[in-house]
Amino acid sequence: MVPGLRESERVHPNVVLAVLSLAAVTYAVLSSAVNPALPTLQHSLNASETGVTWLLTGFLLSASIGTAIIGKLGDMYGKQRLLVWTLLALAGGTLLAALSTSLAMLIVARVIQGVAGGIFPLAFGIARDEFPPDRVAGSIGLMSAILGVGGGLGLVVGGLIDEHLNWHWLFWIPLPIMVTAAVCAWRFIPESPVRSPGRVNWTAAALMSVGLSAVLIAIAQTTTWGWTGTKTLVLLAFGLAVCCVWILVELHSSNSLIDMTMMRVRGVWTANLAAFLVGAGLYAWFLLLPQLAQLPRSTGFGYGVSVVTAGLYLLPCAVGMGALGSVAGRVERRFGSRRALVAGAAVSAVACGWLAFTSKHPYDMVVSSMLLGIGIGLAFAALGNLIVQAVPPQQTGVASGMNTVLRTLGGALGGQIAATFVAASTLRGLPALTGFTTTFGMAAVFLAGCAAVALLIPSPSLATS
Repeated sequence: MVPGLRESERVHPNVVLAVLSLAAVTYAVLSSAVNPALPTLQHSLNASETGVTWLLTGFLLSASIGTAIIGKLGDMYGKQRLLVWTLLALAGGTLLAALSTSLAMLIVARVIQGVAGGIFPLAFGIARDEFPPDRVAGSIGLMSAILGVGGGLGLVVGGLIDEHLNWHWLFWIPLPIMVTAAVCAWRFIPESPVRSPGRVNWTAAALMSVGLSAVLIAIAQTTTWGWTGTKTLVLLAFGLAVCCVWILVELHSSNSLIDMTMMRVRGVWTANLAAFLVGAGLYAWFLLLPQLAQLPRSTGFGYGVSVVTAGLYLLPCAVGMGALGSVAGRVERRFGSRRALVAGAAVSAVACGWLAFTSKHPYDMVVSSMLLGIGIGLAFAALGNLIVQAVPPQQTGVASGMNTVLRTLGGALGGQIAATFVAASTLRGLPALTGFTTTFGMAAVFLAGCAAVALLIPSPSLATS
């Protein structure tokens, strides 16, 4: 029940959806807005290139760990309550970032911000608990698409702010929006009666945090340490070993953090594998397209445009994601989420394959961007609905959280492989075309693999079997 409101005054679903969307887009934009400003931050904070990348790595680590844990806490203690506290944490981290005067202080702020990745599983759970059945699929689809749309817009907005304002405005500008979202979440979103009783298994939480952090750090540092470097292999092995211990603890626990029985459900593990693959393909493309556009024309394939103009090439993708996310409910009712995921992944594979064959003219990027927006818009919306359909209501938060984590892990892997391919292919100190075409081809393979895995996802009536 909304604080201070009687049942007869219950808030309209459109208002709840608007608040959830505001919270989601604010986080999504903030997640990528820092990327274009990294060179400026490096110079301003007198940091090394390796040091400044921790602004991305720290955020990624925090988001990966916090998303699953907050989703579980929402199932246990109430999704509205956790959403309000998560938005307040995001606002606190953003205020700290705006006031930062050192790299260490800014990294801490980014880690705090990353925890707010839990907004998405909480939003999915609220939509499932509170909306009429015919509104659930469309609402989850829209919020799933917002994650990609916001990421694309963040690159454009971040470039504009970096070019025309002080980098501190990257954080001052969204801060009042976050506070507004928190107040609106407290005032207008009802608290769901759907709960999963229990207590937090802190041993499992610690093991998951250490294991995932070690794996992600090993992947993130491959451009410095190398894929076969001793540090990479040791840290990766350690992280995987800790993850195995975490899984064993969960299997033998009567109070699991992540229900591994749920993770073995066919509808869940197939959706999680699909999320991993779509994340790997998407983030490899997102990383390279602006970089390719900014390369000088002297390379023979770069467009020599500014950071802001390079970001504009992502707008067709963002528009496509938003458009497809907004009609996800109709797509789900007409074709089903599994078919939407297959089609979305296939179209996305074509979008990446296009640039693997030709990128000589700006319209090649525009075509690829439009196709990817359509494909990823379908895929993200379908994944959100498939994972919700595969689990009972009291597990919506934790299941959606883990699905988001798998997509993030895939994105980290795809992004680092892309960076490795480009770094390994240089000509006169500049990246060569081969590195880009190889990466776009790899992204197409990941996305085609996602389409194949989507064929294994059971129909909704069999999803929990």
